[in-house]
Amino acid sequence: MSSLDPSRIYLDPAEMPTHWYNVAADLPTPPAPPLGPDGEVVKPEQMQAIFPDAIIEQEMSAERWIEIPEEVRDIYRLWRPAPLVRAHRLEAALGTPAKIFYKYEGVSPAGSHKPNSAVPQAFYNKQAGIKRLTTETGAGQWGSSIAFAGQMFGLEVRVYMVKVSYGQKPYRRLMMQTWGAEVFASPSELTQTGRDALAKDPDNQGSLGLAISEAVEEAAGRADTNYTLGSVLNHVLLHQTIIGLEAKKQFDKLGLYPDVIVGPCGGGSSFGGIAFPFLADKAAGEKRAANLRCVAVEPTSCPTLTQGAYAYDFGDASGFTPLMKMYTLGHDFMPPGIHAGGLRYHGASPLVSQLTEAGLVEALAVPQLATFDAGVQFARSEGIIPAPESCHAIRAAIDEALAAKASGEEKVILFNLTGHGHFDMTSYDRYFSGKLEDYAYPADAIRASLEHLPKVG
Repeated sequence: MSSLDPSRIYLDPAEMPTHWYNVAADLPTPPAPPLGPDGEVVKPEQMQAIFPDAIIEQEMSAERWIEIPEEVRDIYRLWRPAPLVRAHRLEAALGTPAKIFYKYEGVSPAGSHKPNSAVPQAFYNKQAGIKRLTTETGAGQWGSSIAFAGQMFGLEVRVYMVKVSYGQKPYRRLMMQTWGAEVFASPSELTQTGRDALAKDPDNQGSLGLAISEAVEEAAGRADTNYTLGSVLNHVLLHQTIIGLEAKKQFDKLGLYPDVIVGPCGGGSSFGGIAFPFLADKAAGEKRAANLRCVAVEPTSCPTLTQGAYAYDFGDASGFTPLMKMYTLGHDFMPPGIHAGGLRYHGASPLVSQLTEAGLVEALAVPQLATFDAGVQFARSEGIIPAPESCHAIRAAIDEALAAKASGEEKVILFNLTGHGHFDMTSYDRYFSGKLEDYAYPADAIRASLEHLPKVG
């Protein structure tokens, strides 16, 4: 199929971006620094117990462009550049004048966007002489990705998988094991954090915050081991900008530019990955981006950006991580066991949070059933069965297209199809059998959780 086919827009391998884009260079004010529990700014050397120097430098950097190492680009070429696809059949089903495009990240070996950061994180740890990596995973997309990346660079990988997802998504667990990783349900008996959580509640379903605590605790206790994170932190969102950078080149081939960009948002990496490169145009004063809207979509059961507080909080449940200025529901917030496991996180990326607080991006919360309605409609129109996380972006994109239909506007809508749902069919089974329920987290429970925010900053 031609690279200029109006339904599917490709880039040649030589057109793959050579640099990531760092939105920190274009924020209205500098990012708030991470703090220690004492309220003092965290120094780079304090992070060396769990991160290699190259990652710490990227985390703290205000440089606009950061080069992608050739070793990383070489592995990226296994699936990148990823296609930009025009959803003609969905448009017809909706009867909308809007043009709907999606960037399809399910073409990666792990079936999602997560290897975009897993590969460079594994590369920089290998360069630093690290032998083992620990991490957490919710739905399993990040765990699969770091297992794959670890295998590419000969690193051992241990994954703490949120217990509810460990049971719901056995095939994600088996993917990790196929790539050589160890996988344990979190909370586990392997760490003090896990043992403490199980002592309080033997039936604890787990959370990303709790799994992070286990992974960080282990990494901090072993000199040969570092920690890797699949979302939230600045360096992760930096790596994910390859999504939006490719999409910009693909839109240039069509002579089009999006009016609305939509991405699912848990920690924020998939939303930042597709939106940040376009926000660079807005920061530069480009006319075509003057009215651009960027919408981060989260579940009503974990409404971090829409109902959380913008404050300093820990990134994990036990307080091992530095304090970050972000939208948060409280680090001990325990979300319900919804099937979009990758969005079950109490906080949001400090960068996404700062842009939301500044009014430069919008936040939207959608209920679980409506997201599966949208995912099924998309699958029956476009053929791809989306991951539950991706269904959040699809829901918002469909609603934008229906609004364009009502107003008669020929808008261009872009959303991030972050991954396929081939290993999430248990979720679809529950949806079709009527066992899925909507869950709006009670406001009083959120208020109670926020009362435990650290008193700093």
